[in-house]
Amino acid sequence: MTGLDALYQKDVLKLAAQATGAGKLADATKSVTVDNPLCGDRVTFDVRIGADGTIAAVGHTVKGCVLCQASASVIGANAKGETAVTLGDARDSLRAMLKQGAAAPAGAWAALATFAAVSGHKSRHECVLLPFEAVIQAAR
Repeated sequence: MTGLDALYQKDVLKLAAQATGAGKLADATKSVTVDNPLCGDRVTFDVRIGADGTIAAVGHTVKGCVLCQASASVIGANAKGETAVTLGDARDSLRAMLKQGAAAPAGAWAALATFAAVSGHKSRHECVLLPFEAVIQAAR
């Protein structure tokens, strides 16, 4: 498997194609856009915060690579019921997997294991992490 094949494996492409949560959230409490100036990825996350302080709904718009799209899709599938703190925990687990070879996140975030192949490509780590930065900021 070549380096590119490892990055864009079938599971990553499937997550990106699912685009769970893609689209503008009309009744958002907050919307945040973040950019990666190095590669041009841009992610907007809209969130609606419920009365209990957790995320009730998300929507996202991604103008970026397949890795960024796939990561946003995982968030779209799992963000409901989360807070900025718990999303930060998931991001930190993902970052540790990418940068230090730590175990993949477990539980609801187990789909993030799909990005293990990205660990050997430092320049692509931010592509996977960028959607988390947007949703965490929006959840605050």
